[in-house]
Amino acid sequence: MSEVRLNIIDAYDVINGTVHGSIADVVIASLSAEPETIAELEGALERYIKPLDDRRPFDSFSVGENFEPWDAGLVIVDLAARVVAADSSYSAPQAQGQVQYHDGAQATDVWLPYRVPDDWLFVFLTLEYEAIRQKRRAERAANPPVDVREVLYGSAMIEFIVLECAAASTLDSHEAESDSAVESSLVNSQSTICSPQSVDPQSIHARWLMTPRADLHGRSPRDVILDKLAFIDLDLQSRAQQWSFLGEGPPPLARDSHAYRFGGFGTHEYVIYYYLVRHLLGECWERAQAGEVIDVAAEAVRREESKQAWLNEPQVEFDGRIPSAIIESERRRIPIVMSAKAMMIDEDCDLCRLMAGETGEDFGPGFWHLDGSGMDDWFEFSTYRTREDWEAEQRKWREFNDEFNRKWAEEHGDV
Repeated sequence: MSEVRLNIIDAYDVINGTVHGSIADVVIASLSAEPETIAELEGALERYIKPLDDRRPFDSFSVGENFEPWDAGLVIVDLAARVVAADSSYSAPQAQGQVQYHDGAQATDVWLPYRVPDDWLFVFLTLEYEAIRQKRRAERAANPPVDVREVLYGSAMIEFIVLECAAASTLDSHEAESDSAVESSLVNSQSTICSPQSVDPQSIHARWLMTPRADLHGRSPRDVILDKLAFIDLDLQSRAQQWSFLGEGPPPLARDSHAYRFGGFGTHEYVIYYYLVRHLLGECWERAQAGEVIDVAAEAVRREESKQAWLNEPQVEFDGRIPSAIIESERRRIPIVMSAKAMMIDEDCDLCRLMAGETGEDFGPGFWHLDGSGMDDWFEFSTYRTREDWEAEQRKWREFNDEFNRKWAEEHGDV
């Protein structure tokens, strides 16, 4: 018994058909690409099954639902409700695992890892699925996705930076201006007075990240940045492993896909965003510290122009790569390749040069990664969800350093 009846449901369509149980497992693995529609799910299957012709994977399926088990059982993938229901003797699908890669002709010996986003629910009884599907669809429909990048990169971010710097500039010249004049200048900018506490670029940056916003459904920029960071990092790592195993790049997400348009941040984009905000703050802060009277509207235009230029020019912090191109690669789940020679070469190391390819051997692709090592060591800029977790990690490192220094002093004495 190896076939199952597979039902696939999105917000608009329902189809069903009989497939080998391994295909149902691959369909579930393809949820790692965060498809919202049946068409997007078909495209996501290419991660694990190489297409050899123009046939669509579900061409043989019938329209409508059919919950009658077939052979080994029944599998339901409800994209609208984010539920997988599996009542099958072939396998028990999980949110994380691995599946065999199919080269279009047959299954290969290559096993590829996958992880399904955390908002998916797995159940193993059809009755349980039928009892919850409408509620889960309604909950998702009542909370449509927000394009968080419109907020995080848009006028909201620019205005926050400019107004904070304008407030700092006003505070520096406080002796020359009355409190009423300060309030008047900012009210005329159609905004509110920013808090004067901790007025420095790092603190302004932290406040931007930590302030809940109505246009983010009550979440802060930091909340939405961290929301799917671990998932996207793991998916990008899986795609890099796939590239290494198969010797060819995995299919990217389409630019019109839901996952591309509304997907979360990975570590690459978070690090780039950190440097972007700090760059814009630095420029604006210099003007404020120079005693210039900041025209909010004009400065906002300058910051927007600076943002566009910075995002689209090579930056030394990223080894001369273009920030917008790095972000684009991550959003499409394309690992950034670098040659083994670029990773390993050391002009003073004969063995390194030999291993890097002077013998003609091909070590395959290596992959370039960003981390947050150059970011301020504050909780607000970390990837810890809670301050308690961050503080616990800080204590652990302090204890480690204290113990290392104690042992060093015992062994070497004071130097």
